Amino acid sequence: MTFNNDKAIYLQMADRLCDQILAGDYGDDARIPSVREYAVLLQVNTNTAMKAYDQMARDEIIYNKRGLGYFVTPGAREKILAARRKDFMEQQLPELFRNMKLLGIDIKDVEKAWKDN
Repeated sequence: MTFNNDKAIYLQMADRLCDQILAGDYGDDARIPSVREYAVLLQVNTNTAMKAYDQMARDEIIYNKRGLGYFVTPGAREKILAARRKDFMEQQLPELFRNMKLLGIDIKDVEKAWKDN
């Protein structure tokens, strides 16, 4: 995984796991890779992976079964969708609209691009 400088690495790791949950790679109560496995997979420090898992546990996306590992919390997919939709509507969409105005792009241009894609 290539990390960017816009966001902390542990948050990018958490986002990647959330992407996998959204994609259906991990369903409700499915076991996800251990902290160590995930750290090795992404070639990061185990402490960084642990931070990602801690954040996801605080957000109630995953839970820990002592001695067994981490699992996807039932309903996590819906929770991730709701959070990402909220972020899109409140953060990304206003920025997109601002850029559209600056560049003189009409909503009809966007609709055409949407249909052509």
